[in-house]
Amino acid sequence: MKTMFRLCTAATVLAAVTLSAHADELKIGMVNPERILSESVVAKAATARLKTEFSSRETQILKDGSSLKAAIEKFQKDAPTMAETTRSTREKQLAAQEDDFQAKRQKFQEDLANRRTTELEKIQENSKRIIKQIAESEKYTVILGADSLVYAQPKLDITDQVIKNLDSGK
Repeated sequence: MKTMFRLCTAATVLAAVTLSAHADELKIGMVNPERILSESVVAKAATARLKTEFSSRETQILKDGSSLKAAIEKFQKDAPTMAETTRSTREKQLAAQEDDFQAKRQKFQEDLANRRTTELEKIQENSKRIIKQIAESEKYTVILGADSLVYAQPKLDITDQVIKNLDSGK
């Protein structure tokens, strides 16, 4: 449904632009946002920053998860020979440890997602600014995002130019 809406919107924009630009030359471009986020130096640097920022927490969570798994396996192995009170106490301890681990893992995932969103928003804002500059300086009538296109000739694609300007800090 979302894709159909985008296609209809793109078709409407193109029809309106074509009608209004009958006397002027129509110049259309397209940008592939996914390529910007995967190929630009800026996006790769953001990914590296996130990895550096969150790697120690991720390592600790993996270590805690392994320790908890080992403790649970040991408990399951030893449980049949334990006294009822010891087994009950250990079961409660492991349940509390598992709850704590799940909370830490969820907090980590939320923090990582929030930081990733912040980084992506910065790149998208800069990309939009650069796209507008290119559109104005090169007299584009309209520039469309690739996610709303069914087909575009490769010569219309200005993604490489956006990536180049984004990486150079323009």
